Amino acid sequence: MRSAFDFAPYRRSTVGFDRLFDMLENSSLGQGQQENYPPFDLIKLGDNDYRIELAVAGFKDDEIDITAQQNVLIVSGKKKEDSDEQGSDYIYRGIANRSFERRFALADHIQVRGADLNNGLLAIELVREIPEAMKPRKIDIGGQRSAIGGREKPASEQTVNAQSETA
Repeated sequence: MRSAFDFAPYRRSTVGFDRLFDMLENSSLGQGQQENYPPFDLIKLGDNDYRIELAVAGFKDDEIDITAQQNVLIVSGKKKEDSDEQGSDYIYRGIANRSFERRFALADHIQVRGADLNNGLLAIELVREIPEAMKPRKIDIGGQRSAIGGREKPASEQTVNAQSETA
């Protein structure tokens, strides 16, 4: 079952976005079977800071597992079997006690900073840390030491001079 929209024309005119188009095409697969439990909010706190908040009422710290793998954050919960919590007989049980696993696809360079469970909300702090080598940098034209010949002349003059010396 593929998406109704065809991304083929866009694939031909873009380079390096194949993974994005694959994610868009596959996002509709399995949506009928995908559960929406536990509900969550995604909050942008700043330019590079984010928070995921999941409603996990009834779960304790030791019943929730958070795993960060390559570009995937997995949050799972497994309720421990309590034998009749202090002799209580439930007439109605509306708070979900079922196990869950929620997966979040993380963009490149997103790091998990920490997590906190407070009042039934699990808050996971995320930050985008772009390595220095990948950040944009300004390149000056001329006047800088060039890799060609290592002289203080612009590369274009060095190339012309090198050609005239060999001729």
